[in-house]
Amino acid sequence: MDLNADLGEGLGSWTMGDDAAIFRLVSSANVACGFHAGDPVTMLDSCRAAFELDVRVGAHVGYRDLHGFGRRSMDMSFDELYGDVLYQLGALDGIAHAVGASVDYVKPHGALYNRIVHDTDQAEAVVAAIQAYDPGLPVLGLPGSAFLRLAGEVGHPVFHEAFVDRGYQPDGTLVPRSQEGAVVHDAGKVVERAVRLATRGELEAVDGSVLRVRADSLCIHGDTPGAVELAAAVRRGLEEADVEIAPFA
Repeated sequence: MDLNADLGEGLGSWTMGDDAAIFRLVSSANVACGFHAGDPVTMLDSCRAAFELDVRVGAHVGYRDLHGFGRRSMDMSFDELYGDVLYQLGALDGIAHAVGASVDYVKPHGALYNRIVHDTDQAEAVVAAIQAYDPGLPVLGLPGSAFLRLAGEVGHPVFHEAFVDRGYQPDGTLVPRSQEGAVVHDAGKVVERAVRLATRGELEAVDGSVLRVRADSLCIHGDTPGAVELAAAVRRGLEEADVEIAPFA
């Protein structure tokens, strides 16, 4: 099972989480590309860490929304979104290659991630940009999303993600962060969810119903309070359950 985290989300002198510690606990890192968070030096540091620790690098592309941390949905034309995704891919990939790493997959961030679950128009723009940049680049996203369906239709390797620290609605989508139950803070529950996902392919939604979830990768958010301890506990729990931690890409 792959274990991923959103990293490289600092900006200038402002830092988000303890990336150095979390890089040592995950097998894949979704690195911010400068639009919702991140800057050239932060991207450089992230790619260097990933290369040194043999962690896969994912382009964590998002809306151009630094003030909202990419968590505000935006209405954009096809070309606007297409161009923004291309720009972010090129920026991170150039920095990665300069230090010997590479962009191994794409995972959209925040509001964009959630919007292209159902918004076919925006999903088409994101997929078209990835296809134009690299027709063989793997993508990571929510099972059942328009994004993964469209990416698969044009030949991108498709991988499914589940969140161990986020609440799920009965339809398999994430509970909006504005609602109660959006984030799971109890470490014991998070570890239990991770092991259940990895070994049984299921999790419990906020209403108590059980969802069948196909997951190639489990995500822990690097900006969650206590993220390092949480990531360490999840990794330890998976290993104790005889789940091998390995990159999907």
